[in-house]
Amino acid sequence: MTMNLQDDFDTLEERLAGTLKPVSPPRDLIQRLRERVRFPAREEIVLRFQDWRKLFLIFGGVMSGLLVLITVARAFFHLARKQM
Repeated sequence: MTMNLQDDFDTLEERLAGTLKPVSPPRDLIQRLRERVRFPAREEIVLRFQDWRKLFLIFGGVMSGLLVLITVARAFFHLARKQM
């Protein structure tokens, strides 16, 4: 069964290879796309990475604060249960 399925795929691939031809886009389309796509300057990329570092630092601080808050809440809950 596996060999038959492989033969079917090979036949299909041969037919598609004969039918489908590569198509190149018009030159004016490529030129318009090159004009629209702008690569940022090196300094702008560096600034963006520095912003990401600051964002990760803030995110890490918030997560650490939440962890401390959850730990304190669990400690209070544990103490309250023991007193009952």
